[in-house]
Amino acid sequence: MELSPLMCSWLMETAHSFHGAQRRRFMAQTVEAFDLSQRQAATHLGWARDTVRKGLHELHSGITCLDNFSARGRKPVEAHLPHLLEDIADLVHDQLQADPTFQTTRLYCRVSAAEVRKQLIDRKGYPETQMPSITTITAKLNRLGFRLRPVTKCKPQKNPKETDAIFQRLDLVHQRAAQSTDTLRLSLDAKAPVLIGPFSRGGKSRLGTAGVDHDFKPWGRLTPFGLFLPDSKELDLYFTASKVTSDFIVDRLEEWWAANRARFPRIERLLLDLDNGPENHSRRSQFVYRLVQLAQKEQITIELAYYPPYHSKYNPIERCWGVLEVYWNGELLDSEAAVLGFARSMTYGGKHPQVSRVSQTYSSGVCRSTKEMKRLEQCLQRLPGLEKWSVIIPPPKPDELFS
Repeated sequence: MELSPLMCSWLMETAHSFHGAQRRRFMAQTVEAFDLSQRQAATHLGWARDTVRKGLHELHSGITCLDNFSARGRKPVEAHLPHLLEDIADLVHDQLQADPTFQTTRLYCRVSAAEVRKQLIDRKGYPETQMPSITTITAKLNRLGFRLRPVTKCKPQKNPKETDAIFQRLDLVHQRAAQSTDTLRLSLDAKAPVLIGPFSRGGKSRLGTAGVDHDFKPWGRLTPFGLFLPDSKELDLYFTASKVTSDFIVDRLEEWWAANRARFPRIERLLLDLDNGPENHSRRSQFVYRLVQLAQKEQITIELAYYPPYHSKYNPIERCWGVLEVYWNGELLDSEAAVLGFARSMTYGGKHPQVSRVSQTYSSGVCRSTKEMKRLEQCLQRLPGLEKWSVIIPPPKPDELFS
């Protein structure tokens, strides 16, 4: 039978509306109804001869072939190595740098895909024969959100000679903490003060909120300080109008530990990730003094792990600042209630932070005498070669006086 162009168009459109076995059945019925050969069906209707042949077989035998679409094509590498993505994320977790501008939540990875592949073999035990190529590893890193491309704004201003050794030490203590049941890892840092007023923060608002077009004296300012648990993605934020001093930092740590000690009954060591700032570096006498007091009071070991200068954006807490900044960009932080409200409603790792407003006032410049510092040094264990960057504070005996 001769098919008109209009009839061919209608038949092709109708066949396209079906899927799988229904489409093959329609094709077979059409071929028989119009007395077409398989070649004519392919020529006039664009139907594959193999598909028409299968449809005719199903129509005559009454047996329908099941389609196994999921078995077609090449499977992704994680189908064969189900823990690959998890292991990649674990390897590069401590090698990620937050966006220094805090304008995005993007993370920059300081290790290459080739090094990640090598570490998967050496540290995770993957056989060389089963490992995907470097190109595939690069694709997986990008999929996980770890940007490999170097960016000028992320380049450190200086690179001290101890940088590589410090990162190796950080990697070692973090691995040890992850494998230990008596060590709790914490990341601490403060963000730049937040000016309170109708200032533009460089973002965009869906409500059309507009900031002032000139600068003037702010109505106030709040400085956020964060305490972050990288393993459980728990974040505590403390906002203060005072200075973030050594006493402020240790008071917040002591306050947090008193509230959460019962949750961690087996913890005997606190590992603190710090950025070696002016108020919390290992030579700051008041900071060390307060930590020694805390270690003695709680009878717990405190280990200080510092990031190199100009590399503080690798500290996990910095990623929280990026999320917070992106979250409230485009909004007017014109009151303390607005600042605290936006902080409470943000999420990191699917969890809301605990937010507190600290009203106590702290004075800067508090320090201990040279004699006291010499005595404190006897309580510290500094790593040879990295004395400033790796410090352990064992708990002094309860009868020793540090007051």
